Amino acid sequence: MSSGERDYYEVLGVPRDADEKAIKRAYKRQAMKYHPDRNKDPDAEEKFKELAKAYALLSDPQKRKMYDAGGMGGVSHFSDEDLFRNVDFGDIFGGFGVDFGVGGGSIFDRFFRQPQQRQTHGVDLRVRMPVTLDRVCHGGSELLRFTRRVACPACHGHGTRSGKPPAQCQRCQGSGRQVIASEEGGGQDYIQLQRVVSCPACHGRGVVIDDPCPRCGGTAEVEREESLKITIPAGIEDGSVMRVPGHGLPAGEAGMPAGDLYVEVYTLGDPRFQRHGADLWHTERLSVPHAVLGAKLRVPTVDGEVDVTIPPGMQPDEMLRLRGKGLPRYRAKGLGDLILRIEVVIPERLSDEERGLYQRLAALRH
Repeated sequence: MSSGERDYYEVLGVPRDADEKAIKRAYKRQAMKYHPDRNKDPDAEEKFKELAKAYALLSDPQKRKMYDAGGMGGVSHFSDEDLFRNVDFGDIFGGFGVDFGVGGGSIFDRFFRQPQQRQTHGVDLRVRMPVTLDRVCHGGSELLRFTRRVACPACHGHGTRSGKPPAQCQRCQGSGRQVIASEEGGGQDYIQLQRVVSCPACHGRGVVIDDPCPRCGGTAEVEREESLKITIPAGIEDGSVMRVPGHGLPAGEAGMPAGDLYVEVYTLGDPRFQRHGADLWHTERLSVPHAVLGAKLRVPTVDGEVDVTIPPGMQPDEMLRLRGKGLPRYRAKGLGDLILRIEVVIPERLSDEERGLYQRLAALRH
């Protein structure tokens, strides 16, 4: 919202202490006067838009409170879409508002939303691809299998039995839309409104298919299972997304390129390790005597087992760091580390001999 806009109470012509009914009456009176379908003055549309924004803000108690407290600065964080969200214009215009271009959604779509660019390619497709920890470590190719809709090869994406472009809908002249005019009010409050609906003859497609393709049934698309070789870089991070151009969904118009395929990579679980970026975590269970006296262990890494010396006096949950024994750092030099967590196992059952030894140890410690 621009800080240069006029005071909204002034726009509606109401005092700052006006109640909800007064604000609604003032808006209806002026909106009927300046609606672009009724008033052909060059500045009528801008005035109508200003009135709609004023009503959308002042009819919402919370937004009005923020506006009263801080002026335009208090509501500057609202976008036009935020401003019109949940605003009901329908009861003001006798139930015709939403359909005839004065409802909250319709006002926003017609007067405030930026016109959409013509779609020049199909919708992008996103799939998830699991990879093993070993593949993450060393990189290489993985085969991705997925199903997607593609342009029907039998009709070349036209949906017709002949494989040629279908005939243009004569009812809507290929636009896929139909405009229905309506009148409301009387006397000085007379207003002509318009409603835009999907063409009932072609169901919004703009073309009519009298003899549909038997393979796709006239939809112009079929499902196809595909396989792609995806190159996995060494050390790729969980959630990384790779783009494969042209392997998304087909465009709605024949001859236009398909969308792109986005492959999200995630690491499969591994019983040996937990992954944290380029570092790997591994837990080793150690008996009390070995924790006290020290020990030598064979510990797994992504490149095989290595010998690790556990120093005497190892405490429960203490960590040892094996530098350079983790995964390659993605898009960086070097390797992560292997973090070795020591879990000291306290025996639950003891033999008589073990109990005696622990009792002697306890006496010595005492």
